[in-house]
Amino acid sequence: MPEIIELPERPYVGVRKTITMTSFNLVGDRIGEIIGWLIERGAYPAGAPFFKYDSINMDADRLVVVAGVPVATPVEGEGDIFAATLPAGRYATVSHHGHPDQLIDVTGKLLKWAAGQGLTWDKTADDDGTEHWSSRLELYNTNPAEEPDMNKWHTDLQFRLAD
Repeated sequence: MPEIIELPERPYVGVRKTITMTSFNLVGDRIGEIIGWLIERGAYPAGAPFFKYDSINMDADRLVVVAGVPVATPVEGEGDIFAATLPAGRYATVSHHGHPDQLIDVTGKLLKWAAGQGLTWDKTADDDGTEHWSSRLELYNTNPAEEPDMNKWHTDLQFRLAD
């Protein structure tokens, strides 16, 4: 069942790519690299790696997605790895246990639940239907090295609500 939680600002490092639904690996495959980059600098992940959807246009099959790794204290970026902060605020959240392929349905149910609750997302939309989200997250709580079976993965969705 979805719920609304209050979250503080959260620093992270990440990479941003414009992708399609079938080229997620272009951004997803960078998570291990980002974690290694942090460890080389004496910093460590301060939570689950995530995908942050900056913009979505399903009709055009165009997504701007960040692969991010939270850090306890801000770290300076380098190359295409940048440092940023997830905004504080109220987030609608729901947990999912199962294959990430099922997240499209889980997301649809969260969006429908929020509409039924009269909630408003922190997003804008362009004339072409592209949605720009302030913070729409999929947090991957399962380490694939420890649990390679994606059907057993635990994922949290956190979508920021308008103030």
